[in-house]
Amino acid sequence: MAKLNKLYLRLAGIVLVILLFLSTGPFYIVNEGEQAVVTRFGQIVKSCTSTGLYFKVPFLDVVTFYPSLILSLEGDQARIPTKENQFIIVDTTSRWKISDPALFYQSFKTLDAAYNKLSDVIDSSTRTIITRNRLSEIVRSSNLINEEKNADSSQLAGIEGEDSAEIEALVNVNSNNESVAKGRSALCQEMADDARKMVGEYGIELIDIVPRQIKYSDELTESVYNRMIKERNQVAQAYRSLGEGKKSEWLGKLENEKRTIESEAYRKSEETKGRADAEAAAIYTKSYTRDPQFYEFWKSLESYKSTMGNFDVTYSTKMDYFKYLYSSDGKR
Repeated sequence: MAKLNKLYLRLAGIVLVILLFLSTGPFYIVNEGEQAVVTRFGQIVKSCTSTGLYFKVPFLDVVTFYPSLILSLEGDQARIPTKENQFIIVDTTSRWKISDPALFYQSFKTLDAAYNKLSDVIDSSTRTIITRNRLSEIVRSSNLINEEKNADSSQLAGIEGEDSAEIEALVNVNSNNESVAKGRSALCQEMADDARKMVGEYGIELIDIVPRQIKYSDELTESVYNRMIKERNQVAQAYRSLGEGKKSEWLGKLENEKRTIESEAYRKSEETKGRADAEAAAIYTKSYTRDPQFYEFWKSLESYKSTMGNFDVTYSTKMDYFKYLYSSDGKR
């Protein structure tokens, strides 16, 4: 019986020791999306990048957890000059992750310190790349706008088969759209490449840097708007000039056609009148030859009718002209 009691006491002691050991936290769990660094007296013992249950020395080892997911860093707005010394406001966002937790711990220990350092690096790289390039390279990603304007000018130049070179120059040259050699996407890649040179030694993998917003500064905004207004007015004036030219051309054609029609109508009317006069003369001649005396009498009456009303005074009627007026037989 005594031996059995001693056995129970030993088992109880063992259980108590185990419970005390477990209470000191000898194990730690690395969950999904986490990684850990184990330090002992400030020295890194090991790092864990895989999920699972791990052992540590109680009271001596300290476990620091870091996220293994992709993190984002929202940068502050920065006023940066371009190659032409035109100031723009740039607001970037970046994606990054901790690639080496041990090296990251040695460099920063906390995420806040890493954010501050990474923000400075990204800001420096952004300024470096932007100041080396023209404004058009930063705000545009392709030459699509130039291609569209070229298409518009080609269509304009092809109206009625005419070569409208002056308007084409207004649409393209006055727009001042420089060709893009790199574009915003390539510059973003350059920013990321430049920043990676400085953050690789910190156990950080920088995925990309993307301008979340690019806008003109206040003094540049007014200049850009004025230039855009001027360009649109020039293009509009070019279209108006072309329209006025087309209007004058069609009015000229219309006037020429009108004159042609009037000339043709006049020619046909004169021909018709000539034929009518000829037919009338033939009829008169035929009638005159049938009864010349009656024809003479009739013409005299027609003459009296048209002329007598214009005479205020008649001094003599002894003329052949009045022979039918004062003689019943038309004789003196």
